[in-house]
Amino acid sequence: MLIGLVGKPSVGKSTFFKAATLAEVEIASYPFTTIKANHGVGYVKVDCIEKEFGVKCNPNHGFCINGNRFVPIDLMDVAGLVPGASEGKGLGNKFLDDLRQADAFIHIVDVSGETDIEGKPSKNHDPIEDINFLEEELNLWYFNILMKVWKTFSRKTEMEHINFAEAVAKQFSGLKVDEEQIKEVLLKNKFNEKGSEWSDNDLKRFASELRRISKPMILAANKMDLEKGEENLERIKVMFPHLLVIPCSADSELALRQAAKAGFIDYIPGEKYFKILKELNQRQSEALSRIKTNVLEKFPDGTGVQKILNTAVFDLLGYLPIFPAGATKLGDSKGNILPDCFLLPPGSTALDFAYFLHTDFGKNFIKAINAKTKMALGKDYKLKPRDALEIVTR
Repeated sequence: MLIGLVGKPSVGKSTFFKAATLAEVEIASYPFTTIKANHGVGYVKVDCIEKEFGVKCNPNHGFCINGNRFVPIDLMDVAGLVPGASEGKGLGNKFLDDLRQADAFIHIVDVSGETDIEGKPSKNHDPIEDINFLEEELNLWYFNILMKVWKTFSRKTEMEHINFAEAVAKQFSGLKVDEEQIKEVLLKNKFNEKGSEWSDNDLKRFASELRRISKPMILAANKMDLEKGEENLERIKVMFPHLLVIPCSADSELALRQAAKAGFIDYIPGEKYFKILKELNQRQSEALSRIKTNVLEKFPDGTGVQKILNTAVFDLLGYLPIFPAGATKLGDSKGNILPDCFLLPPGSTALDFAYFLHTDFGKNFIKAINAKTKMALGKDYKLKPRDALEIVTR
């Protein structure tokens, strides 16, 4: 899967990206610092099953700290979006094209109100405006794609008796829209079965609903620790009850991860505490003290960055962390213990997992064995988070 970071310029997207990936990206307080999309590897946090087996794992990918397994995911930070992007304003066309392959969005919002709608320094800007305009631009993106072909497209599906949902899925294939998502939109909103009779408002409503389902979004309320951050955060929660809103401080998370990487502190991403390992100078000590008092001790999810990544992958997209593990042997051929943890889509079965591991495993599937309970499982067994399975083939 691919998670895209979106938002207007200068709200902290690149800081969030760097904090999540520790990739070297340019961070500056002026619009369009990011021109070319940055791709990097972030990590979601899972309780490792090593504790249940009384062993220490050796991950092939990601890492494990004190029983916290960090599983890699793909992150993308794109150029900032400004009003009119769907018509090409700013870097709009490039921004939207970069986002085609994303499965979900994390909308980074400056809740402090210290940047205006174009990302320029300001005071008392209302971040609710930023949320409204970005939703509108994303919806117009989908609408414009449909508008270009709708009259010809809708008549053709009716005249040739083509499956409507299948035809729209093909039209949106470049945006990773599938047939089931289209059926869900049609069913929930009771659209006229004849697309050729839809008004522009019908088409706009259809495009908006399809965008919400195919590119679900979580809101990262960044800069929560600055003046007016908490006040604006509460207003946003009231105004957008349908959105997942999580407060965060990307600056604080980046500082903590860099300090941990340099060996100054012991810090596990997502935790609300850190341990100082080396003597610090006055500036470093004061900075960490501020983070501890104003962020870690004040907000329930610490800096919020890890919480946002986990919520996007596990709650918004519903992915399942699954461990390949033998019923009698936990190591691979090289002796690595519990070397892998994979993320599978919601609704995946034991057979899907077999095919995910290797096509031959799927074709020759006999059964799966739950490494925790030693129970045999059939091909239709629905996977559960943190399952540990062995695939038995003929």
